[in-house]
Amino acid sequence: MLKLDEPNPIFMTARISEIIIPTCDMCYSRLNSLFSDWEGKPVEAVVFERGCRCNRLPKGSAIFQEGTAALGMYYLNRGKVKIYKLGEGGKKQIVRLANKGDLIGYKALISGEVYSATAEVIDDTCLCFIPKNTFFEIITSTPEVCIKLMQRLAQDLNFIERMLIGVAQKPVRERVALAILTLKQTYGLEADEATISVELSREDIASIVGTATESIIRLLSEFKKDHIIDVQGRKIKILDHDRLLRAAYIFD
Repeated sequence: MLKLDEPNPIFMTARISEIIIPTCDMCYSRLNSLFSDWEGKPVEAVVFERGCRCNRLPKGSAIFQEGTAALGMYYLNRGKVKIYKLGEGGKKQIVRLANKGDLIGYKALISGEVYSATAEVIDDTCLCFIPKNTFFEIITSTPEVCIKLMQRLAQDLNFIERMLIGVAQKPVRERVALAILTLKQTYGLEADEATISVELSREDIASIVGTATESIIRLLSEFKKDHIIDVQGRKIKILDHDRLLRAAYIFD
């Protein structure tokens, strides 16, 4: 077992602040995970007895980096993660947002390729790492887990397709409104049922939308002036959901 503050070979830039050894049956996010329909042999007997581990990573840590080898799969037990690619001049394009219960890094593992993007922690996060051999043992021997995995893969592909269509066809104002709605759908709302439960910089939002940071600042100010949203620092509060849908050109 790794010691506290020892350099971590699994997570690219992080240092372990705390080792967490939960049991899967006590995991509060398991119901939203790949293992929610697990039957038969206890998960611990297959997962945690085969070299899997859970670590807490601070904000800004890189879980894996674009172009590196896939050593295993990561399960997001708690926290938030952004996954991005680097374009010309080092410009970031966020291609996926992950929340508790989500899987990270499994597409490269299945394809046998290197990671095509970088995963970075948005806020303090607890990640469970499942080594490559254990991952393939699980999906080949457990049909219900394999089906869940295919469903997750389809959902991720749908998200990327929506983003590509938005960048190609929608004007920037609509894309910003759509990005706000996507953040709400991914991370949910706080207790006031209006404030989105994630804090992203203007640069991050620009990386989701595919535009300049200046455009994000201007359009967020416009939405605030129109009383569609309120913005306090990095917090976005939705004041008029129907008008936000119309701004994104989405109609129920």
